[in-house]
Amino acid sequence: HHRAVACRYDKLALRYEATVHVATIDIWLRSLTKIGS
Repeated sequence: HHRAVACRYDKLALRYEATVHVATIDIWLRSLTKIGS
């Protein structure tokens, strides 16, 4: 039972981390396009 809970938390953590990475890349790309234009 504890393992299932841990697994679920790991998936949530990975999804959260991926969301943060995507947001960071999005902001970074926007700043690059601003500099370019």
